[in-house]
Amino acid sequence: MNTIEAITEILKREGVQYLPCFPTTPVIEAAALGGIRPIVCRQERVGVGIADGISRISNGDQMGVFAMQYGPGAENAYPGIASSFSDSVPLLLLPLGHPRERAGIAPHYSSLKGYDDITKAIEQVNAPNRTSDIMRRAFAGLRQGRGGPMAVEIPADIALEDVSEESFYYVPSRPVASQGNPGDIEAAAKALCASHYPVIMAGQGLLYAKATDELVELAELLQAPVCSTLLGKSAFPEVHPLALGSTGPTMSGHAYHFLRRSDLIFGVGTSFTKHGMVMNIPSGKTLIQATNDASDINKDYNIDLPIVGDAKLVLRQMIDACREIVGDSRKEDQSTAKEVQSERDGWLSQWRAKLSSSEIPMTPYRVIWDFMHTIPPEDAIVTHDSGSPRDQITAFYRSNGPRTYIGWGKSHGLGTGLGLTIGAKLAAPEKVCVNFMGDAAFGMVGLDFETAVRSNIPIITVVLNNSTMAVETSQMADSHGLYGTRDLGGNYADLGKAMGGYAERIEDPSQISAAFTRARKVTEEEGKAVLLEFITSEETELSHRRAF
Repeated sequence: MNTIEAITEILKREGVQYLPCFPTTPVIEAAALGGIRPIVCRQERVGVGIADGISRISNGDQMGVFAMQYGPGAENAYPGIASSFSDSVPLLLLPLGHPRERAGIAPHYSSLKGYDDITKAIEQVNAPNRTSDIMRRAFAGLRQGRGGPMAVEIPADIALEDVSEESFYYVPSRPVASQGNPGDIEAAAKALCASHYPVIMAGQGLLYAKATDELVELAELLQAPVCSTLLGKSAFPEVHPLALGSTGPTMSGHAYHFLRRSDLIFGVGTSFTKHGMVMNIPSGKTLIQATNDASDINKDYNIDLPIVGDAKLVLRQMIDACREIVGDSRKEDQSTAKEVQSERDGWLSQWRAKLSSSEIPMTPYRVIWDFMHTIPPEDAIVTHDSGSPRDQITAFYRSNGPRTYIGWGKSHGLGTGLGLTIGAKLAAPEKVCVNFMGDAAFGMVGLDFETAVRSNIPIITVVLNNSTMAVETSQMADSHGLYGTRDLGGNYADLGKAMGGYAERIEDPSQISAAFTRARKVTEEEGKAVLLEFITSEETELSHRRAF
């Protein structure tokens, strides 16, 4: 076999079923002949997003892989890789490299140099007989410690050279997880049990560790309320009586209440990174941090009680340690759950007018609210796009079950959600996979809706069309007044139909729920991709935006 055929065999042994890609690269033909289904996208950034969505929804059990040609293909993939790297998503990149005779000659783009800052590691197959070793290191890197993309560059000439039979040997690796130091666990458990107003903050490390059950058990043992980071949204079921929802650029009223009052925050599976898409932790709190990456400790905050270990194992240790301290004495105390409900009810009452508004053009909050009450959250996988759709949906949408929501955004390129949704549907075909995006985001990647149509991937794309951009800021006001710089135009439902999908344009808010019902039926019974375009107002009000 040649190098590309050896790589295909390794991908098959690793359980890879899909290869998001963009021509031309011989990896595509080899994968197809080897039984791996190529998903040819319209642009590389979206293809990386598809691979990203596969990895997230399968928690890395089915690894997302993206292949592209050298030069412009590797260049165009860069922003998608940067987004995945910022969100610590494990996925494998297979950029073709220039033939050896042209490598390293300016101005040829080098993945080895260009990807160095946005991958955990990148290695070149510089000899066919090293293929097994290089691929083993790549997959091991995807499974160990902090997540992130790994890349293997395949020079175009080496790709077609033969691999000797004696050099090819490959057995998939397995992840290795570690518990926390017992002394660290004991100290953290004592502080947690002694706290008067603790809040547990769940990060995406809980999702990759599949630790939702342990988190629920600890929360119920201590009757402690639980919020999540934006990336960790859905790690704790948000319909649970102790759920506060996600925190990020916006948050719910009950999350704001409990976090402001808290005297201790236990962050588990989170890096506590300060960033525009992450809630800044209020001062004066005792901080416990459990992470699988020691470099997270004391990075942006002084951590009082650090723990390094796998989220699932650490939570089991914390449950055992806390039970030794308090027993089951708190489990029947419903006072915190009642307070959560009271605060939530009060917050929603302040928003009820927008959530049920009959105004035309409709408010996006009515779209979100009716969607939540039409498609049960346990049946769906939902994601947002950047900017207004993200800030409007995250505070109000209540996920129900691990990976029923994809929160993202530390590197927040418009259009990322579309690829994530296509990947999510491939990884979980039984789910209703929905992406909420604005008209500006559709302008970035909208033609990849055709990828879902052509590939028979029945997603639902929601375009919140307010015919403008950047409504949450006034920075463009002067130039807009002079030149109309924020005005956007287009009938996106017509575009969706022209690309072969099912599409509707909805202007009457009373038709929102019926439109979602029809969309779900089309995806499930006809297997077609759906685009719903809602004509919305320039909504500017947000819930507790950057509250701390």
